[in-house]
Amino acid sequence: MTYTDILFGTAGGVATITINRPEALNALRLETIDELTSAVLAADADPEIGVVVLRGAGGRAFCVGGDQKVMVSTLNRAGWYVLAGRLRDLFAAVRRCGKPVIAAVEGWCIGGGHELHCFCDLTIATESSRFGQVGARVGGAPVFATRLLPRLIGEKRAREVLFLCEQYTAAEALQFGLVNRVVPDGELDAAVARMCADLLAKSPSVLRALKLGVNVDDVLSDAFLPLLVESLADFFGSAEQREATGAYAEKRAPDFSPFRRSPS
Repeated sequence: MTYTDILFGTAGGVATITINRPEALNALRLETIDELTSAVLAADADPEIGVVVLRGAGGRAFCVGGDQKVMVSTLNRAGWYVLAGRLRDLFAAVRRCGKPVIAAVEGWCIGGGHELHCFCDLTIATESSRFGQVGARVGGAPVFATRLLPRLIGEKRAREVLFLCEQYTAAEALQFGLVNRVVPDGELDAAVARMCADLLAKSPSVLRALKLGVNVDDVLSDAFLPLLVESLADFFGSAEQREATGAYAEKRAPDFSPFRRSPS
């Protein structure tokens, strides 16, 4: 496959997949999602590969989520179903890959990028990295994070991350249990190389079995997820969503007061 939005390379048993849209802070469009999925599947199928590394180009961001200019701001009901399905395919490819998948985070790790790192097996971040969800503020919806985050960091903390849309330092993310290791800026490559070497020294069959065991309760097979996707279909393209995306584009606070309602 010829890639336009990512870089894909292999060396020494490691497959490195890099989101290559630094001008957009490595934001995701449908092409990016599809290419990431393809690359993860290719790495999983390659018998020479023992570890997969996901990262973002440019040094400013791992990934800031959906591209507001080309995807989120024009999303409608039909487009939401497409987007949700493609994201599920990507997260499933990462989750079900038989090799350990490391997220190497440098800079912003926000929204869909935050979901992506959560679905990776391990995360190494630089000290200046920042983490967080933004869906409720900018007109997106991290539906898959609703099933995974509580298992990673507990219900109370997950509600905080999802509801408040705050940003967290790498040190805070480490404290929460969102990342495994934090390294000084400039030392990410060396730290990733050390972890890859450590993993490549382990039995690949045992690692595969351990990953299967940890993932046996597959959040992506949760029967509630399709209902959650369906419940949000009418939101996309609505006045409420347009207020959120418009406010984000105009750098103002959104006014959601007209959209509050009593329980039906």
